[in-house]
Amino acid sequence: MATHHDAPPNTPTWKTVRTKTVHANGVNYAYRELGTPGGVPVVFLHHFAAVLDDWDPRIIDGIAENHHVIAFDNRGVGATDTAVPADLEKMGQDAAAFIRALGHGTVDLIGFSLGGAVAQMIALHDPTLVRRMVLAGTGPRGAGGVDQMGKIVGFAYLKAALARKDARHFLFFPRTDEGKSAADDYFARLAERTVDRDTRISMQARVAQLKAIVGGGKAAPDDLARITQPVFVANGDNDLMVASDHSADLARRIPNSKLTIYPRSGHGGIFQHHQDFVPAVLDFLAAGGSTPVPTPSTSATGDQP
Repeated sequence: MATHHDAPPNTPTWKTVRTKTVHANGVNYAYRELGTPGGVPVVFLHHFAAVLDDWDPRIIDGIAENHHVIAFDNRGVGATDTAVPADLEKMGQDAAAFIRALGHGTVDLIGFSLGGAVAQMIALHDPTLVRRMVLAGTGPRGAGGVDQMGKIVGFAYLKAALARKDARHFLFFPRTDEGKSAADDYFARLAERTVDRDTRISMQARVAQLKAIVGGGKAAPDDLARITQPVFVANGDNDLMVASDHSADLARRIPNSKLTIYPRSGHGGIFQHHQDFVPAVLDFLAAGGSTPVPTPSTSATGDQP
């Protein structure tokens, strides 16, 4: 079982850590890092229309208790300059360039939603860079229905405008009492950081990311058997954005994988169940190197008190 340690009083948290930049291939990447450098860093890849401030502090801080954590804005996102490419493979290339610009030759990846698709591109095209990988709320390229994302997102934004809420209330969480409460708690956590906030996502970035997602849905399936690293796949049991079955399919097609489906939750299942997700990730990352296990395992969390 992974151990947890209380941070010293003056240790930065996701609420307070400063934003830095690094230059790579003509791009100035904005990033933040937490935890003690040393060992294999954990790099976070975020979701559609997200910037640094959209990471759940409980997840970032929780992983940073035991690991050197790095989160960044990819090309054209938030405070990172130039323009977002409308292609998942190019996003993966940019992410790899950022990682190497920081001097890291091997990392663990945690990719959520679009970030999970980008993580797959890195593992497929730059496999020596990846030791272990967490893929949450995501599916494989060529997955049916993903190319309908424009309609799903558009309808959610319409409902959000009428309700005067962030669209993620409708996209990430079920409209049950439990889901609504989880959404409110999630947005309260996102608002904890009040200084050095990131630049908001641009319209160019939103459009390009959506094109990349739709293009991924229409693409030929990847040979995911080429991903030999240990992979932890997670999702909610009723994901409106990336059908939960796609996450199960992803786990089936990656040889050395395990799957956890969180109950009564949707696309943001890892945020709704962050108290279960963080220790599960810590245990997964603490398991060591890339020694294959004989078969993929599948587990589902039960009801929690």
